[in-house]
Amino acid sequence: MTSPDRTCRGAIRLVREFEDWGPTPWGAHDYPTFLGAPLALTLDDLHTSQPDAVVLGVPWDGTMGAPPGTRLAPAALRTAEYTGSRDGKWHHPVSRLNPLDHLDIVDFGDVPVIPGAVETSFARIRHVVRAVLETGAVPVLLGGDHAVTWPHVQALADVVGHGNVGVVHLDAHCDTWPLAPGQYTSHGAPMRQLITEGAVHGEHFVQVGLRSSTDPETHAFMRDHGMRSHWMDEIRSDGVDVVMDRAVAEVLDGPEHLFLSVDIDVCDPAFAPATGAPEPGGLTSGELLSLVGRLAREVGFAAMDLVELSPPYESGTNITAILGHRVVVEALTGLATRKVSLGR
Repeated sequence: MTSPDRTCRGAIRLVREFEDWGPTPWGAHDYPTFLGAPLALTLDDLHTSQPDAVVLGVPWDGTMGAPPGTRLAPAALRTAEYTGSRDGKWHHPVSRLNPLDHLDIVDFGDVPVIPGAVETSFARIRHVVRAVLETGAVPVLLGGDHAVTWPHVQALADVVGHGNVGVVHLDAHCDTWPLAPGQYTSHGAPMRQLITEGAVHGEHFVQVGLRSSTDPETHAFMRDHGMRSHWMDEIRSDGVDVVMDRAVAEVLDGPEHLFLSVDIDVCDPAFAPATGAPEPGGLTSGELLSLVGRLAREVGFAAMDLVELSPPYESGTNITAILGHRVVVEALTGLATRKVSLGR
């Protein structure tokens, strides 16, 4: 590994090796990393350093059914520094813990996706995420539209076995819509695809924050496959803490290997305006942070993604990118707290 101002993107190099692109000259250039973490140049760097978590960008918006822009999210999330300090001397406002003191975190750059080449791009995503998982690190994936969760979770299932993965899905949309004839994938279909191919069993999905209109066939699919879905009307009637208790219990009653997928539009657009498919009536930013932190502390996860941030629709304060950044920091802090509490 090396400092960010002397690096190239590690994931690009890994794909070059995977596809035999041949030798490439690598020059020095500025490349901001998440929380100023060191940037790994090669897979050997990851095997040698054995980090706890690896941040990886997935700059993709080629399967959007909404206005594009999510390809710009990884850069926005890396530069939306909320801590106010890039020298690492800060701590979480509640836990008073700095995850950088307890987790070794590196940035592996961005997967080199190709606009318009969906199948090639998704094969690359799956390959790189799988390679990161095989080092023993937790991939922290910065999407990208929600279709990228499909290869993300496929990669985890490749490593731990199909049917041995549970998914916690925080979203305004169920993302179990059927694909149109001849359609390869869509940001509205990744959860259905994971179920129908057997990577994740329907009863191993726990969804929180749903509130979009949904057709009867999609509802029937979710019911017939035993998906455990918590809609916003349940949250409003029973309270967010009660629903959090239910969701955590459901997650614990499932596979050991957990994938956390956070669609930023789970929050009300008042808190997260920069997303392609905003839905009124969602979680507050505080509720989302509390839920993510609790899941990370009490359950833990093998991998996570943060998706559907679309910077072109941002407010002047970049509040959605800041929230997305904080969601990832909350997850990392939760993992660090869990590590400390377990004495690891």
